[in-house]
Amino acid sequence: MRSCGIAVIGLGLMGSSALYALTRRGADVLGFDPLAVGDARGSSHGSCRIYRRFNFESEAYTELSDRAFKGWQALEKASGRTILKPSRVLEAGPPGSRLVAASRAAAARKGAIGGPATGTDANAAFPAFNLPANWDVVVQGSGGILMAEAAIGAFREGAEGRIVAAAAKMRPTPGGIRITTPDQEVMAEQVIVAAGPWISAFIPGLGRYLTVTRQAVGWFAPAKPETVGYGEFPIFIIEGQGGVIYGFPDFEGRGVKAAQHDHGPIVGADKWSPPARDDELETVRATLARFVPGAAGPVVDRDICLYTNTVKADVRADDGNEFIIDRLPGDRRILVASPCSGHGAKFASAIGAMLSDMALDPEIDAPEAFRLDRFSGFADQR
Repeated sequence: MRSCGIAVIGLGLMGSSALYALTRRGADVLGFDPLAVGDARGSSHGSCRIYRRFNFESEAYTELSDRAFKGWQALEKASGRTILKPSRVLEAGPPGSRLVAASRAAAARKGAIGGPATGTDANAAFPAFNLPANWDVVVQGSGGILMAEAAIGAFREGAEGRIVAAAAKMRPTPGGIRITTPDQEVMAEQVIVAAGPWISAFIPGLGRYLTVTRQAVGWFAPAKPETVGYGEFPIFIIEGQGGVIYGFPDFEGRGVKAAQHDHGPIVGADKWSPPARDDELETVRATLARFVPGAAGPVVDRDICLYTNTVKADVRADDGNEFIIDRLPGDRRILVASPCSGHGAKFASAIGAMLSDMALDPEIDAPEAFRLDRFSGFADQR
């Protein structure tokens, strides 16, 4: 039977980042994933994600964002690939918007406030928009377009020879964690489970604290292409009556990518089809037509993304949609990595390094906010 010190199950952005970090540190590590880079069933598939330095979800994320930024820069240098394309990020909402206020407060703490502050200002700076004059606006100058598939490719290339392209199952035994694929068995001393929407199948009892939701994504042929090009038009996040809508400049020549961030219907981990329907994209279409008319137009391409979301914790204060990064309380040889809920991708370089640190040093624990014992089903096991 083959053996290794550390196994990584799931090689999306999080798992491939951890595999890469461990490889660079000389660890005896193997990664397992049946999906090739770009396979539409992977949670990290698709060309891009948003990088925000300042995050409305939590001001505590700023330090993690800064660590991730350094990680993306290092990956670019090591791989020769473009990983993070600089882009401004505009966030807008009605007067008193909590989303805008939270991002503005996080930026203010770093002395990074500047640029349009109202709908009137934003419309003048970026002609594609038609925001109400009295709306609140904040613009981050230090955001970017994270080239997700390029990043996964770079991580995997940096771990060449350590990837098993097969689905894996795991079974803890007294002598180690037995990893089984259709063709072989591997005994690992530790396992990092970063299996995205499939993670509940590996961690008993976790499923009750997670939901998987179907998120429709569309690419829209812009009505005014000259107003939405990369470098001129920002990434945008709009909190309107229809919910929170995000989108990208037309940096690929395939239209403006836009989607609804609010959670879609709950589905199973394998419910990637059918493609996004017109009715699922209607709120996005209507929001663009009302607030970003320069980007509005017919849908020219569509996709489905899955969010893996945590529910509200029942042991200590937690509103849900927070990451899980922790050692399994009942078996510390198993590290659980579910930094998802639709806003984790930007942090992957930092989280991979964090997982690497934890696997190599048993004294290191993840931040308290990410621990499993915030859920009653795991609190008693610690």
